[in-house]
Amino acid sequence: MHRQAIGLIENGDWEGAHNLVQDESDTLSCLLHAYLHRDEGDIGNAGYWYRRAGESFPDNSLSEELERLKSML
Repeated sequence: MHRQAIGLIENGDWEGAHNLVQDESDTLSCLLHAYLHRDEGDIGNAGYWYRRAGESFPDNSLSEELERLKSML
């Protein structure tokens, strides 16, 4: 499911990726959810999902963050 969500992100399908992770509570799903909200500019919601994942808001670009998330697969 995580690989599929990342593939959807890479193909520009924000809604499809969001639908895959929105009801999940594992760490990587929360981080992907945070990434998606960060990508859409909803920083408050992104921060919430980073906190749910036990992380602080990252100080990196979206492309760097996606690479970090891919490395967690």
